[in-house]
Amino acid sequence: MTRGLDDDVRRRLSTRAVHAGVVPDPLAGAVMPPIYQTSTYIQDGLGQHKGYEYARTKNPTREALERNVAALEGGRHGFAFGSGLAAVDAVVKLLSAGDHVVSGENVYGGTHRQMTHIWARLGLSFTFVDGGDLDAVAGAVTPRTKLVYAESPTNPMLRLCDLAATGDIAKRAGALFVVDNTFATPCFQRPLELGADIVLHSTTKYLNGHSDMVGGLLITSGDDLAERLGFIQNSSGAVPGPFDCWLALRGVKTLPLRMRQHDANGRRIAEWLSHHPRIRNVNYPGLPSHPQHDLACRQMSGYGGMMSVELGDAAFARRVVERTRVFALAESLGGVESLIGHPATMTHASVPLELRRKMGLTDSLIRLSVGIEDVEDLVEDLDQALAAG
Repeated sequence: MTRGLDDDVRRRLSTRAVHAGVVPDPLAGAVMPPIYQTSTYIQDGLGQHKGYEYARTKNPTREALERNVAALEGGRHGFAFGSGLAAVDAVVKLLSAGDHVVSGENVYGGTHRQMTHIWARLGLSFTFVDGGDLDAVAGAVTPRTKLVYAESPTNPMLRLCDLAATGDIAKRAGALFVVDNTFATPCFQRPLELGADIVLHSTTKYLNGHSDMVGGLLITSGDDLAERLGFIQNSSGAVPGPFDCWLALRGVKTLPLRMRQHDANGRRIAEWLSHHPRIRNVNYPGLPSHPQHDLACRQMSGYGGMMSVELGDAAFARRVVERTRVFALAESLGGVESLIGHPATMTHASVPLELRRKMGLTDSLIRLSVGIEDVEDLVEDLDQALAAG
């Protein structure tokens, strides 16, 4: 018997992660959804098919992933894309020339680059503000504002946006409210329940969790929005291949387990770093010293494995990221392995220097994606790297 969406949403998170969106394989009863590695589908006659005509439009493996993540977020509709930035691209394509966007200033560098270097040339305008300052968000809204865009927590400063209050601002303005939930995942935060119209994920990161594919996802509960996003997905064609969808779906099945360990390791390392004599500051919402810790406690059920660390000296920061042995110096985040990076020259190199300075994103800031290894080994690795002097 095939489960419906409502059945999936009613189940608890770990059960949803394993079972949501999965329908019985009609051929052999395979437990895992098959990889439908096909570009087209046989039709019995003109206009007579099984619901599938061409794989850009629909693919059963992709649909299983879309249903699964939609259920995890408590949404009704999911749309998978070839990357997180392709998902951002689809969101902005909901707008028209002349429309205005209010965005958090501390968004992923690729998102900022797409907005300012591509969409701004095509007739959209953008205002970047501190997403944690509700007065600044409300003050940036104009009669032309059609979209309010937020990351929470942000990359890489780990700042938070009050999602419920920001959703109210967007609603009063008649604008869509879109939240990038990549860092928190549906394990720790549910933006749709707090007023978001669309939730965005880079499935490359925690949802997949194994650093072996690239993808993005949009989730919504609005039927009209879903119709528009489906049209954009099909018309623009930035869809993932079935094997990447299968890899992401495989990863999501262990998401709650992995996030518990990311969170446990993240809390331990953030606390240890906060007392280290070579550290100026640790940006981690789970620390009581974080300026938005109370907000984190209200709208998040966990804090995850992402943090950034201010070392106070750019040369020292370079030595640290080049000396780690367990933490790998690499772009990206959210995999089972621990990664270390230098945002100013890596993920956020395309963000203008003035804006980086305004956010506090200095050349001496490093970012950690804490994996699921034994935390004692991670602490020892950071300790020896910080001893670089």
